[in-house]
Amino acid sequence: MAEQIIGAEKSLTGFKSLLVIIVLTSCCLLGFASRLFAVIRFESIIHEFDPWFNYRATHHMAENGFYKFLNWFDERAWYPLGRIVGGTVYPGLMITASSIHYVLNSLNISVHIRDICVFLAPVFSGFTSLAAYGLTKELWNERAGLFAAVMMAIVPGYTSRSVAGSYDNEGIAIFALIFTYFLWIKSIKTGSLFWSSFTALSYFYMVSAWGGYVFIINLIPLHVFVLLLMGRYSKRIYVAYTSFFILGLIMSMQIPFVGFQPVRTSEHMAAAGVFALLQAYSALLFIKYNSAGVNLGRLFLFATIGAAGVVFLVVVALTYAGYIAPWSGRFYSLWDTGYAKVHIPIIASVSEHQPTTWVSFFFDLHINVCMFPYGLWLLINKINDERTFIVLYAVSAVYFAGVMVRLMLTLTPVVVILSSIAFSTTFDKYLYYDENDEENEESDNSKKEIVSPKKKDKSKQKEESKQKPRSEHNVGDVGSNTKSMIVMVLTMLLMMFAVHSTWVTGSAYSSPSVVLASSNPDGSRTVLDDFREAYYWLRQNTHENARVMSWWDYGYQIAGMANRTTLVDNNTWNNSHIALVGKAMSSNETAAYKIMRELDVDYVLIIFGGAIGYSGDDINKFLWMVRIAEGEHPKEIKESEYFTPNGEFRVDRLGSPTLLNCLMYKMSYYKFGLMQMDFRTPSGYDRTRNAEIGNKDFTLDVLEEAYTTEHWLVRIYKVREPSNRVKSLETKRHDSGIKKKTKYYNKKTSKRKRGQIKNKLKVRKGKKSKKSKSKGKKRQ
Repeated sequence: MAEQIIGAEKSLTGFKSLLVIIVLTSCCLLGFASRLFAVIRFESIIHEFDPWFNYRATHHMAENGFYKFLNWFDERAWYPLGRIVGGTVYPGLMITASSIHYVLNSLNISVHIRDICVFLAPVFSGFTSLAAYGLTKELWNERAGLFAAVMMAIVPGYTSRSVAGSYDNEGIAIFALIFTYFLWIKSIKTGSLFWSSFTALSYFYMVSAWGGYVFIINLIPLHVFVLLLMGRYSKRIYVAYTSFFILGLIMSMQIPFVGFQPVRTSEHMAAAGVFALLQAYSALLFIKYNSAGVNLGRLFLFATIGAAGVVFLVVVALTYAGYIAPWSGRFYSLWDTGYAKVHIPIIASVSEHQPTTWVSFFFDLHINVCMFPYGLWLLINKINDERTFIVLYAVSAVYFAGVMVRLMLTLTPVVVILSSIAFSTTFDKYLYYDENDEENEESDNSKKEIVSPKKKDKSKQKEESKQKPRSEHNVGDVGSNTKSMIVMVLTMLLMMFAVHSTWVTGSAYSSPSVVLASSNPDGSRTVLDDFREAYYWLRQNTHENARVMSWWDYGYQIAGMANRTTLVDNNTWNNSHIALVGKAMSSNETAAYKIMRELDVDYVLIIFGGAIGYSGDDINKFLWMVRIAEGEHPKEIKESEYFTPNGEFRVDRLGSPTLLNCLMYKMSYYKFGLMQMDFRTPSGYDRTRNAEIGNKDFTLDVLEEAYTTEHWLVRIYKVREPSNRVKSLETKRHDSGIKKKTKYYNKKTSKRKRGQIKNKLKVRKGKKSKKSKSKGKKRQ
């Protein structure tokens, strides 16, 4: 009989393991399949802007090898400066894709590197689900882990950066983030050097993949510091953090782009400070335990506080002395939301750096927003070392996600984990069948039939209720019908979450930026392929070394698809160079032509959405060009001159004269004033700004129209060569910039006096006398 029971338990355990494997495999397949909408609806293509540079870099690495990639000088970027790619990128994404390409080709599986780049993020979404399962299992239980795996596979907050074609660093970095946290929890629970070493390796991969590794290297030290404050110090914490910090520090410095930043920048000083404090605390604790019979309680406390103060003062002193660099502008903007707009407008101009709206939270997280606080409360009620970490993660991620919309990526995993714990705990309580429920219902019905309730002693009722056995899942006097209703409501909410996630993934996050699609009144779709049309024209109709000036948003796409040299791109490392391009765009033709000739510009590319109602065009971005240019050239460019006296930014006849005559305005609306879209609107009607343009009749003196795409979305202009005799573009001579002739001065003397000739003969002019005049008349 005992053998049969043991055999049944083994078979049940095996069945559970098989079921877990099936669920996790399904999560991987679900995560991969739900991210293929873009490929099915359009084609296998790289999305957005940054992924195009990542694809170029990966293709270069696959063709030439890793070491040549590190020394690759990209002459097609940031003309005339260029860019050393190996020392200015996080190479983890390129190494991952190139390694997969190398392995597949070694197995005689011929796959183009572009296809690997397109499908890399969907593949890693499955790994992210497995990492979420492991982390949630360590924090709570296996059932909550399965919930987390399923929800992580389809949650829109993570899908937004992991759809097919989104070949960006975040596609693999979120997996590295969650996996590093999972290994950290394992190392904290076990105190094993083995798990700590793997934590450092995972952190090294995260450093190579994304700049968000700073979040890890600040959150883990914060966890250790809070554990010290809570009095939960142990040898496990000492072994885990010390080994992780030393190995992680050494390995992270091997990334060329990171270099000595872990020991020279303020963003990394929290980790070093906690490491020093942990060593001091351990030393003081060792002295305390080995001082038998001596009460060192207060001395130990003051010594610990003193050690923390010394560490803090050393960091401040080194920063003041210049050995440690202060916080960067991006880091400052996380604490002061108005800092970037005032001091670094190039950061504030990026849409991903804007504060997050409440709608975005619901759009990306749905029902998880409501269940997240309940899961956090459950963890706080049963707090321990590892749950302290996830609480700190949740609080910090909520703040940073509210400051910057891009950091929704770091918030999504912890929201999914905590909401999964909440869902799992609720289902555990209300799906548990208790035989006492029916008895409770019958007793309630019998109580209603009793006429005189005063006959029963209340104290006896309390004693009886206390004596009733309560199971672990008992939730009080809740009947089976009520439990069923609660389970049905939760199931419906989860179904709505699945529908919402699928809809958001398919409609909002699966549309490549280089291919636009619009819906017609009859339900059909119209595909606008103007971007690739323009880039293909550049590739086929311009010289191989032609230099194209555009705003920095389109630099990576021009280099990737058109294979032409650009002045600025999405790297945004040189603010002054970007400001010079912004100055050219916001100046009049005369000043802009001078800048373009200095930069050897051959073509100018702009995006114009007034014809089709595309809101992401350069006119809507124009004020950021002005602000960035004003930061470097405040005397020539002033933002106030581009507004009306009432403080409005208008493109109609009431607009500012400076705006109506700048280069960007003229390039956008050149010949647009002759175009009438329909009979309801006048000619030159801008559908994006919903206004009739104010300056229609003008010509371009320094540019000529080279190409305009089918829907007027992309416009390309060629810079004219200077003529032999430069004609003044102004009506008055003194305003044309031509200097007047000045008097000649001798340059040999320091006082610039007029030259003199020594012993110069003086000539006197005489007058004819009257007699000579009269004699002459007589002779005649």
